[in-house]
Amino acid sequence: MKLLHKDIEKDNAGQVTLVPEEAEDMWHTYNLLQVGDSLRASTIRKVQTESPTGSVGSSRVRTTLTLCVETIDFDSQACQLRVKGTNIEENQYVKMGAYHTIELELNRKFTLAKKSWDSVVLDRIDQACDPAQKADVAAVVMQEGLANVVLVTPAMTLLRAKVEVTIPRKRKGSCTQHEKALERFYEAVMQAILRHINFDVVKCILVASPGFVKDQFITYLFKEAVRQDNKVLLENRPKFMLVHSSSGHKYSLKEILCDPTVTSRLSDTKAAGEVKALEDFYKMLQHEPDRAFYGSVMEQSSPLCLSVHRLCLSMFTSRHQDVPTRSRYVRLVDSVRDNGGNVRIFSSLHVSGEQLTQLSGVAAILRFPIADLSEAEEDSSSEED
Repeated sequence: MKLLHKDIEKDNAGQVTLVPEEAEDMWHTYNLLQVGDSLRASTIRKVQTESPTGSVGSSRVRTTLTLCVETIDFDSQACQLRVKGTNIEENQYVKMGAYHTIELELNRKFTLAKKSWDSVVLDRIDQACDPAQKADVAAVVMQEGLANVVLVTPAMTLLRAKVEVTIPRKRKGSCTQHEKALERFYEAVMQAILRHINFDVVKCILVASPGFVKDQFITYLFKEAVRQDNKVLLENRPKFMLVHSSSGHKYSLKEILCDPTVTSRLSDTKAAGEVKALEDFYKMLQHEPDRAFYGSVMEQSSPLCLSVHRLCLSMFTSRHQDVPTRSRYVRLVDSVRDNGGNVRIFSSLHVSGEQLTQLSGVAAILRFPIADLSEAEEDSSSEED
C-alpha cells in the first residue's frame, strides 16, 4: 500500500489518499472502511443517452464518484472489495443520492474520509504502508567478504544492507591478516543485523552461505552477544536458521526459499505468532487464572487496564460497526499502550482470530495477579443496591 496524502485535523477528522499495490492491500482497506465513511474513487457507470432522433442507447463510462459508505463486501478468496453507497457529490453522470457500487482496483488511488480517525485505524495504515512492518522473514545471504541483509515480505524482497570487506588470502605460516579481516567482516554483518532487523516483527532469520561461512558467522555472532551481554540477540537465538546457498549474492535467496525445510518453517509466520500468543493466554488461564481475563470485564475494569502485559483483540471486535462499542475498544487499546502494555490485533482470516472471536474477542495477560475481581465487583454492586 502506498500513502499519497494524509490530512487529519486536531479533532481527528480528515482524509487519506492511498494506492493498493497488491491483493493483500484490499484486506487492509476492508479493515479501514466503516459504514458512514466517505469514499472517493474511480469507477465505471452504465449511462443511458438519448440522441436527437429520440433513440436511447447506453454506454459504460469511467468517472470518479464520492460515496457515503453503506455496505462493504470483501471476497477473501479473490481479494476483491466492493463498496456500496449513495453519491454525495455532483457528477455529470450520477445524480445526488443515487446508489452505486465501487469495486476498488489495484494501482488506482482512492480517498477515504472519516469524521474520526482513531488510533487502531491509524496503526492499520502504518502497518499497510510500511514494508518493514509486513516483513515476517529476514535473510542474511553471505560468502567470504560479501553479505546481503534483506527483508522478505509477502510481495517483495527489500535489500536493507550490503556488506563488502576485502578478505586477503591465507599465506604460508601466517593467517593473521585473513582472520582479522574475517572478524571485521563478521562485526559489520552483526551491526547490519542489529540496525535493520526489527526482532519484534521478524519471526525467522535465515542465514545462508556456501560452505561453512554461515556456521563460523553464527559462532562469532553469539560469542560476541555473550561478551557484550546483548540481550536482543540472545533472546532471539531460536529465530536464526542456517541454510545452504550457492553464493552470497541476493539472487541466491530464491533457492533458499524453495528449500522444503525453510518453507515448512516459514509457513504463515505472522499467524504462527498469533497462535503462540493465544496459547500463552490459555496456559495462563489454566495455571494462573488470576492473571488471565477475557470478555466484558476487560472494558469495565480500570485496574485491569493498568496492569495488562499483553492484550489480544480480534479484528472482528476492533472494527465493530456500533460506534459506542468501537470507541470502548479503542479506549481500551490506548489505555493499555499508554501504560506500557503490548497490544496484538488478530486477523479474523486466521484460525487463531476465529478462536479469539469465540472467546468474546478480547483477552489479556496481566503483569501480576488480581484476585477475586468478580467478587469485589459483586460486593460493590450489592452495596450500591
